[in-house]
Amino acid sequence: MRDKRTEKGVAEAIAAFLKNHRRMPTYTEIMALLNVRSKSAVQYWVGKLISKGFLQKDERGFLIPSRLHQGLPMVGSISAGFPSPVEEALREIISLDEYLITRPESSFLVKVDGDSMIEAGIMEGDMVIVEKGRNPKSGDIVIAEVDGQWTMKYFIKKGKTITLEPANPKYQSIIPQTELRLAGVITAVIRKYHP
Repeated sequence: MRDKRTEKGVAEAIAAFLKNHRRMPTYTEIMALLNVRSKSAVQYWVGKLISKGFLQKDERGFLIPSRLHQGLPMVGSISAGFPSPVEEALREIISLDEYLITRPESSFLVKVDGDSMIEAGIMEGDMVIVEKGRNPKSGDIVIAEVDGQWTMKYFIKKGKTITLEPANPKYQSIIPQTELRLAGVITAVIRKYHP
C-alpha cells in the first residue's frame, strides 16, 4: 500500500510534538508519531525534511527545527503615530523563526531578569535571541561574563578599552577588571503580552 503521508504532514506532526513538549522528538517518538515500525522509515522522512529545509542538524548531529512552524500572514503595516487607513491585503507569509533567527545552529534564547536595559526596549520577562560566535560591534547588546558575573549590556569599544553600558540610569557602566567572556550578541527581543 502506498504511503499517503506528505512532507508537510510529517513536518506538522513533529512541529506539534515540539510545541507540546518544548523539545524535538527522538527517532523512537517519531516512529510513534508516524505510526511506523522501523527507524529506517523515520530516517527516510527526516532525510526528506532536511532536504526541503524543514529540519537541520546542529554541530553535534542532533535534529533541530529550521522552519517547522507555519508562517503567519503579513497583511500590511500600521501607523504607530497618527491614525491612517489600513488596507488588509495579504502580502506574504512570514515564518517568525526565519524572520528572527538568521543562524539557528548558533542561536539560543535567554529570559531577561532585571531592568538594566529598559531604555533599549528590553524589559524584565522578555526573551532575547542570542547569536554566539558573532564578533560584536561597538553599540551591540551582548551577553557577557564579567569578572565572574553574567550580564546583558551595550558593548562599547573605544581604542583598546571595552565598557559594558546599561540602558538605565540607575545602573553604572562596567569596565572589566580581570576577565571578559562574551556569550553572544542579542539579535532580537520577544515579548508576549497575553498567555
